Amino acid sequence: MIRPARFAGNVQTAASNRFQRLDDALLMDASQAAALPEFDELAQALRSAGVNVHVVEDTPEPHTPDSIFPNNWVSFHADGTVVLYPMMAPNRRLERRLDIIETLDRQHGFHVARTVDLAHREAEDKFLEGTGSLVLDRVNRIAYACLSPRTDMDVLGEFSQRLDYDIVAFEAFDAAGAPIYHTNVLMSVGSRSVAICAACIEAPRRAAVLDLLRASGRSIVDLTLDQMQNFAGNMLELRSQGGEPVIAMSQSALSSLDAAQIETLTAHGERIVSVPIPTIERLGGGSVRCMIAEVHLPQK
Repeated sequence: MIRPARFAGNVQTAASNRFQRLDDALLMDASQAAALPEFDELAQALRSAGVNVHVVEDTPEPHTPDSIFPNNWVSFHADGTVVLYPMMAPNRRLERRLDIIETLDRQHGFHVARTVDLAHREAEDKFLEGTGSLVLDRVNRIAYACLSPRTDMDVLGEFSQRLDYDIVAFEAFDAAGAPIYHTNVLMSVGSRSVAICAACIEAPRRAAVLDLLRASGRSIVDLTLDQMQNFAGNMLELRSQGGEPVIAMSQSALSSLDAAQIETLTAHGERIVSVPIPTIERLGGGSVRCMIAEVHLPQK
């Protein structure tokens, strides 16, 4: 997790991210002061649940207003692979920090075997924004991807070839008919369950996506468009140091779920951790899952 130094609503991303709300001038002026305690509360809540959290301090310069969302520029894999991703907004490309990867290797004992750098695709105006663009079923090596200006089919193909993942690509739209900018706001794949807003997926592909998810043996939590708008799809299953499953989400997401959905998510002993992060959600257009770049690297 990246602790922000100058969090702010990013005008370079607002055109493609309809979850952002940059109309509150007062909140914009106080964005860093409001976002920092939200970040700290989430990090502490995860630690209290037994999750091992590595917090890296952002740097004031260069200004990276979205540094709080590291999952878009990097992903870590169980075979020791680190993937760097091409980002659509120029000021988001500045978030890529190799020193963070070196710290995980040298100070925290994780083994980095290779780095797959896809950032060269930015020169072609082709993008793939990490586990925002990709929702990974790491067990079955399937990458679900909602196509958008930030998720390019050619880069998906390169990811597929270099990481040996099958790609399940589709288009998805919000209630107003606008393309959804990132896959991880509409679905989350856990070990025993999947939360997904099926209604937003294009009709010709919807049944195939759901059939594949069911074939994996997972229970389906079908989210409404309103629940998706409240970031219920932007949850992430983690593991405590004792191996227990922990589902992280925002208070907005949790409050939007009904009792039956929560029961499905927690049917196998999963613990839900949620905190309110209204500033981060409103100005950043992302939620708890976006704030976490989960480390699957092997230990040395």
